Amino acid sequence: MIGRIEAVAGISCCRALAWCWAFACALVACDGAAATLAEKARESGCNSKPVAISSGLYKCVTPSGSDAFFNLQGNGGGSGASTPERTVRRADSPVSPPGFPRVDAETQKGRDDLRRKVLSDELSAEEKFLADARVAYGSGAPVPLPEEQTDAEKYRQRISRLRQAVQLHERNIEALKKELGNMR
Repeated sequence: MIGRIEAVAGISCCRALAWCWAFACALVACDGAAATLAEKARESGCNSKPVAISSGLYKCVTPSGSDAFFNLQGNGGGSGASTPERTVRRADSPVSPPGFPRVDAETQKGRDDLRRKVLSDELSAEEKFLADARVAYGSGAPVPLPEEQTDAEKYRQRISRLRQAVQLHERNIEALKKELGNMR
């Protein structure tokens, strides 16, 4: 009989230990999630306390006065007992907060066309600047200016500036081409 009582007591003790362990894990998770809310607010550049807008969506104000939005997945409350949401957003279907103004397709097409034209104009200007910079760079050996003939350091500095200008225009062209390629 005493062996049976000890066995029952052992089982009850194990159950109590399991419940305590689960509770302790839940507390640790809550502390981690609260830190995550603070981290997300900090990452978003918030200087005010985040306000829960809807289940998992938070809004705060940045130092520039604009609103910052971020998501946290959880039980829907603003308790901070949630974990960060791992969402994948498709480029063709952006997510906007409820009540956010919508733009009709024709207006958006006009904006996209204008943006494409501006980017194309910038690309052609950058290509012209690159051609000019390459001519000035002269394959790394431009003709020294009169004041550079006596001072080799000035000549090296000018070559360095010209090389940096060529690299800058090449990077700008690459970025503009990438941006044009990303357009719908």
